[in-house]
Amino acid sequence: MTDIRPASSLDAARFCAIYNHYVATTTISFEEAPVPEADMAGRIADVTDGGLPWLVLEIDDVVAGYAYATKWRARPAYRHAVESSVYLDPELAGRGHGQRIYARLLDELRSRGLHTVIGGIAQPNERSVALHERLGFRKVAHFAEVGVKFGRRVDVGYWQLLLAPQPGVTSG
Repeated sequence: MTDIRPASSLDAARFCAIYNHYVATTTISFEEAPVPEADMAGRIADVTDGGLPWLVLEIDDVVAGYAYATKWRARPAYRHAVESSVYLDPELAGRGHGQRIYARLLDELRSRGLHTVIGGIAQPNERSVALHERLGFRKVAHFAEVGVKFGRRVDVGYWQLLLAPQPGVTSG
């Protein structure tokens, strides 16, 4: 059975197990050292205390992945824009779980009145690009060689999704 629920600090250890795999073996994350459980718990608290969603995907009562949003920028004019992240247990990739939890995250963001969602994707990452584009994101930027990991320079692309318009706010 699959369930999606809000995250808590009790999920931090399992999130570390999922995330630290990507830290240690891929350029998907630009972190270079494993994230300790206490730091992950702090990250969860920072996101949720800031009024943004952090969701957990459970399959048969086991945490299989998570998705969350953070502020895009600190200045007040950016308050309707967020950056999104999604991570799955690597054993479960390619089965539609990422799309399921990401779609729920987008629903949560809409319900909170947010307008713009931005996904940064280290390149190459065909699976993440395909996931974002299936959900309606479109590529809006590409920065060459902005990261260095495992002794090589890494590009980052940005995909954007505009959520429902907000009353009283015009585009353009």
